[in-house]
Parts: sequence; C-alpha cells; structure tokens
Amino acid sequence: MIKKRLNIRMSGLGGQGAVTAAHVMAMAANRDGKFSISNPFFGAEKRMAPAESYCRIGIERIYDRGELVFPDVIEVFHPQVITMGKSYTMPFYSGIKEGGVVIINSAQNLLSEEDIERLKDLNVAVFYIAGTELAIEVAGTELSTNMTMIGSVAGITKCVSMEALDGALQERFGKKFVASGGTASLDEAIKKKFAKKEMLLQKNLATVKRAYEIASEWAEKNKIELKVGNPAVAA
Repeated sequence: MIKKRLNIRMSGLGGQGAVTAAHVMAMAANRDGKFSISNPFFGAEKRMAPAESYCRIGIERIYDRGELVFPDVIEVFHPQVITMGKSYTMPFYSGIKEGGVVIINSAQNLLSEEDIERLKDLNVAVFYIAGTELAIEVAGTELSTNMTMIGSVAGITKCVSMEALDGALQERFGKKFVASGGTASLDEAIKKKFAKKEMLLQKNLATVKRAYEIASEWAEKNKIELKVGNPAVAA
C-alpha cells in the first residue's frame, strides 16, 4: 500500500525515549526529502507514566500536529501499555486504520483473542520484537530500546532510509543539538552510559540496523507493504 502520508503513534511509558524516537524519525524523513512533524503527548512527566509521541511523514507539507487519532502504525514500547492499560487510548490500538501495522516490544503474545480478532478484521498486521533484549544485546543497555523501535518501523515501512537515520542520530546526539524538557534527562542518562559519544552513536546505529533487518525480513515474508510515496505515480 502506497500512501501520501504515514501517521505513526508511539505509545510507551515515561523514560523510554518515545519522544526522542519520534523526533529522530522526523529528522530522518527530512533528510530523505520528505515532510514531517513530530510532537509529544503526555501527562505526568515522570518515569513509567503513560506517554505518547506522534510522527507524521509525507510527500506534501504537513500542518496538523495535535493528537494522532487515526494512525497507520502503532508502536508499543512497553508491555504494560497493553497488560495494565497504560495508554491514553483504550484499547491501545483504538483508531488504527485498516491495513495498518502494530509493532510491540515483547517476546511473547500479549493480545487477547478479542484483540486478535478485531485487528484481523481490520487487516492489521502485528509484529512482535524483543526490543529491550535486543538493545541490551547490541548496545549493552535497555536505554537503547527506542532504537529498536525506530529500526522496526523503518524496516517495515521503509518510510526513512538507513542513511538518513544515521545522519539523524549524528545530529540528535551530537554537540549541536540541545535537548529540552523531559527528553533532556533521558539523553544525558544515555550519554553517561557510554564512555564516549562515538560509542553512543555506534551502538545506537547498530541497534537500529539490527532491528531494521529483523523487521524488514518479517515484512517481506508476510508480504506487508506500507510505504510513503505518490499513489498516482505508483499506480
């Protein structure tokens, strides 16, 4: 399916880097010559509190930046979003468009039979990835879990290129970028986890690439296609 715009809703808990993930995706899209907007949506600015962020990527200028009610892709950063209802929308997949994709950070199935049937009726594909475990394996820290989620959505949708993601990560964690608000503390925590900034960038990029490969292979195997482009030209 080729779309003029891809709407991504990232649902997680405070401190997981969902806001940073949306921002990196938007920056990468700009580098690829697309239009994009990212924005956060959260209540209490603290760890483990429900948090959402949105990333809109398209081939035409984007003006709306409010709550993303009808996403094409939903990323679940933490199992508690599903198991404990830590989400601003219930069920967590509320509003997802027909033919969309749900990406869940978990090594096991978390959906009820009712959820599975509902998503099946909407022709929504569900991709599970042990994102936190992968982050620990590749980067050596769970703080890079958001990198696995970035790699997953990019691998499935191809909405941004790996080259653009590399550049966006360089910009996001380089000296020129100054984080603000709730993301600043997370960025600093990640930086302290590594001895050198170069190591941070290397490990983050390696995590993104590994998740990208896993997700891309899954999408190809299951014939999942959800790309940003011009439908008229594609036809």
